[in-house]
Amino acid sequence: MHALRCGLLAFAIAAVPAAQTIEPPLSESRLTVHTLLREDIFAGFLSNDMTRFERAERNIEALLQQRPSERGNLLAWKGGAKLYRAVRAFETGSAADAHEYVHQARALFAEATATTSGNEGVPAIVGGSLATFADRLPEQFRAAAWSMAYDNYSILFKQQAPALDRMPVHFRGEVLAGLAQSAQRTGRADEAAQRVDQMLAMLANTPYESMAKRWKAEPSAANGSTLMCKSCHEAGRLSPTLERLNK
Repeated sequence: MHALRCGLLAFAIAAVPAAQTIEPPLSESRLTVHTLLREDIFAGFLSNDMTRFERAERNIEALLQQRPSERGNLLAWKGGAKLYRAVRAFETGSAADAHEYVHQARALFAEATATTSGNEGVPAIVGGSLATFADRLPEQFRAAAWSMAYDNYSILFKQQAPALDRMPVHFRGEVLAGLAQSAQRTGRADEAAQRVDQMLAMLANTPYESMAKRWKAEPSAANGSTLMCKSCHEAGRLSPTLERLNK
């Protein structure tokens, strides 16, 4: 699984996840930490639903105790949550708080990256979180955020490149779009153009095609884009996953 996958997502917003009304069953060991956390975190990111977002923050702490083998993934989710806290603080005039949250996010991302197990989703979560929020951070942090986003998308692409053309649309789209945009934003114009061409070849007749065509015609358009999930992935959502498991 591309662990973020919607996160991972970098997730223009094309689809907001449907409301998740059930309490994530943290004791259900058959559910990944991503399935348990993702929808509540995205409710904050996409809908400003801080009740659900704060539930996700609490659940991250609980899962760090319950599933120490998933520490890398959980620290990456926690770092993404701190990054969103930084954005909210900055946009409400609390610059000092924003700076502190950015430093916390950086430290958590670094620890997640250094963790040697339970870490398969780290590049997706870190890259997606940074690409989503880099332009909403205080200006002095933006270039470094885009650089780190590029590094993580590059890792993710290297991991998935051998099978990328056989992966679902969402997986192909998020990896290539994230790498194209972060390459463009870090001055790698030739690589960005290459990734856009790959999008056009591999993602024709998908929600990603129009974005790729726009970037092809006007590469600078990527500067104003927000990369957020362009397609849904019902199979990874909490309620349908529980239904399948309980059949």
